[in-house]
Amino acid sequence: MAEKKNKYIDYTDSGFIGNHNFELVDCKEGKTAVVKAVIDDKALNPYGIAHGGFIFGLGDSAMGMVARSTGRKAVTLSANITYLKPSVGEYLVANCEMIKNGKTTCFLRCNIYNDKDFLVATMDGNYYYID
Repeated sequence: MAEKKNKYIDYTDSGFIGNHNFELVDCKEGKTAVVKAVIDDKALNPYGIAHGGFIFGLGDSAMGMVARSTGRKAVTLSANITYLKPSVGEYLVANCEMIKNGKTTCFLRCNIYNDKDFLVATMDGNYYYID
């Protein structure tokens, strides 16, 4: 797992993030995050490209990290993804930013690129603060 980049984001070797080896590359508290994921055999669909659920999970996890970096606990309220290109290559990088941070919810946007810097998916998400 990556070195801790934000005092509010905890890493474990279990669970979805740990099982897919998502790595927090950068985090600016309450503003942005960059998360990297290696495309290995367990990330592939039957056609040999990154599974849509893997890509969605990467974007959702990255947006959740930005929400969590505010110091509050957040869960996904809704999320939408648009797949633009097949996700092939060695890794994917999710670049996320906080668009609006409210009292009970926040709205984030995430662009996911492959290792050739092609935009493969874009996501929007609403997160609900549970504390």
